[in-house]
Amino acid sequence: MNTPQSTDHSSPKKVTKQRIRLLEQSAAVSGQFSDVLENHLNWEEFGSWCKNATTRDVEQALASRKKTLFDFAALISEAAKPYLMEMITQSERLTMQRFGNTVSLFAPLYLSNTCANECTYCGFSMSNAIKRLTLSAEQIDCEIAAIKSKGFDSILLVTGETNKVSMPYFEKVLPQFKPAFSQLSMEVQPLESSDYKRLQSLGLDAVLVYQETYRRQTYLEHHLRGNKSNFNYRLDAPDRIGQAGIHKIGLGVLLGLDDWRIDSVMMAAHLRHLQKRYWRSRFSVAFPRIRPCEGGIQPKSVISDKELIQLMTAWRLFDADVEMSLSTRESAEFRKHAIRFGVTTMSAESKTQPGGYAEDAKEALEQFEISDDRSVHDVSNMIRQQGREVVWKDWDPALR
Repeated sequence: MNTPQSTDHSSPKKVTKQRIRLLEQSAAVSGQFSDVLENHLNWEEFGSWCKNATTRDVEQALASRKKTLFDFAALISEAAKPYLMEMITQSERLTMQRFGNTVSLFAPLYLSNTCANECTYCGFSMSNAIKRLTLSAEQIDCEIAAIKSKGFDSILLVTGETNKVSMPYFEKVLPQFKPAFSQLSMEVQPLESSDYKRLQSLGLDAVLVYQETYRRQTYLEHHLRGNKSNFNYRLDAPDRIGQAGIHKIGLGVLLGLDDWRIDSVMMAAHLRHLQKRYWRSRFSVAFPRIRPCEGGIQPKSVISDKELIQLMTAWRLFDADVEMSLSTRESAEFRKHAIRFGVTTMSAESKTQPGGYAEDAKEALEQFEISDDRSVHDVSNMIRQQGREVVWKDWDPALR
């Protein structure tokens, strides 16, 4: 199994003073990840790394102090399956060293399910005949009160993608949230760097933009209409977030949309690209598997529970500093054990429809079905039973 010589994104280079000066964040937009993907990364090559990995490759990866993309590919390959217990042990040790004996909890709040995109896997897709709702200021106040009553101090704001729910709406509602929550994150349509900078001035701490898949052909097959069909614009959104100086950038692929192994290696390359350019920001990764939804699809590449564990532990071994998040898409039983696999952040008692916390909104408003529907009280008790402490406040702006 030979590493292609044309790709230099695997091995970290020694950082010199000159290198540090060149890597300082700026408004420059050259060299964004779309350029890297187009000119330096190859889907088929990454696939061969995963397919042709040997026992020796896995053992070398486990022994390596600094994991390369090649090591990561070996750790998520079929050849690594017999080494899963060793991967779990190393992952748990690294997580404890870096993040301590803690797991953070957050609540996702869906502000709107109005969407102008046609995506084959999403319940918000514009062709689905569901009731559309965008929360008003009064409804938002009710949601804030309901979420705060459950103990949350970290919130993720989520919307569909439409011009009707865009910057004017975000600028209006963010000041409602910041006084109530110390950690304010968003998962909305990709924006311009200047927009992210503006939202940061209103209290925004983190932005999540999931690419869904890094294979352009597959991406276009599943994003049929709307702004989300612009592959490069979405792909370069994390660069624009980094240029704005946002505190944390979140990445993710929709596991099962295409080959989950190759997509994961691509995302690892994306992470390394961002870390080199926007080193002042923190980074997180998530592992959403395709879940049932209105008008949804079947996975092209099924990832089993055991393989998801393998993937999560490989991520922790690849990067000890990256935050790892697991949503209520996964079952209660899986999430109970996932704490050992490197997870540092979880959602709890999630509602995937607008107005789901303060009132009993109809299921037809949902983006996807959740699997773990336990109360935040039960999730907190589960975390403590696993020997961890629950963290409600992720960080404080005073630490900037």
